Amino acid sequence: MMTPREIAKVAAKALDDKKAIDVKVLKTEAQTVLADYFVICNGSSSTHVKALVDEVDKQLSEAGEPPMRREGLRSDIWVLMDFGSVIVHIFTDEARKFYDIERLWSDAEAVDPSSL
Repeated sequence: MMTPREIAKVAAKALDDKKAIDVKVLKTEAQTVLADYFVICNGSSSTHVKALVDEVDKQLSEAGEPPMRREGLRSDIWVLMDFGSVIVHIFTDEARKFYDIERLWSDAEAVDPSSL
C-alpha cells in the first residue's frame, strides 16, 4: 500500500508525462479530512483531459492504487479522481479558472511536485 505522498508523486509524474499544464500539489491534511493531498492541473482540450485521466488511472492502477471513484468524465471540463488520501483534479483551462481550487484552498501548503 502506497503512502499519500507516494500516490501524489505518481499522479503528478503521470500528469507531467502526458504534458499536463501547470501541475500543482497542495498538502491539505491540516485543512480537511477529505484528503492529504490535492493534485491539480489542466489540459489543453477535452481530449487532453481524457488522456490525462487515463494516464493517472493507468500508472496508479499498475502501482496497486486504482481510483476509488471518478466524477465528471462525461463533462470533459473537470474530472475528479478520488484515491482516498489523494484527490486529483483535472480541468480544462476555462474550468480551472472558474472553479479556482487553488484560491479556495489557499491556506494549504503548496508542494513542489519534483520534491515529493
